[in-house]
Amino acid sequence: MTQLTIPPDADEERATKLVQEHVEIGDVVEVRNQERTEGDAFDVTGTVTGVEPGYLELDERPPAEGSVRYDEIHTITKIDSE
Repeated sequence: MTQLTIPPDADEERATKLVQEHVEIGDVVEVRNQERTEGDAFDVTGTVTGVEPGYLELDERPPAEGSVRYDEIHTITKIDSE
């Protein structure tokens, strides 16, 4: 497992670039929007099916149904890769 934490001062463009350098199509990842100690955190786990403009596509779903916008990502962990 490898983990990437997006720096808090990263803008959307920088966050996008960091994520694109960290994951590949077919990787199984866990995405968190903030540190686990905070109340409204979300965890999303899925297979990367697209590195789209504006969001990371997981399991061929749009952002409203499980994929994650780059500017919402705090930490992304590769659980498995092809």
